[in-house]
Amino acid sequence: MSHFAKDMTPSITWKEITPGCNIYEGGTSVSVETGDWRTERPVIDFAKCKQCLLCVPVCPDMSIPITDGKRGDFNYFFCKGCGVCSNVCPFGAITMVPEQK
Repeated sequence: MSHFAKDMTPSITWKEITPGCNIYEGGTSVSVETGDWRTERPVIDFAKCKQCLLCVPVCPDMSIPITDGKRGDFNYFFCKGCGVCSNVCPFGAITMVPEQK
């Protein structure tokens, strides 16, 4: 019996899920934490943030939520700590810090 990616657990491994390159269901990224291996995490200083939103479109993981036209804190469930947001912030509001596990 094949399981879906969202069903993966320590007892249901990649060997029991559906084979790669085949799409059997949509939206699995919502249930699969992809940010658990980062070594650094971005931290925002809202006092320095001017809400220019330049960081939002460059985030490859869509880890910067926008509500009512303003950015919120990072969604670390998906953030991989790549640092692109920190590099594009013209106000120095985003710094990368070592991940604490």
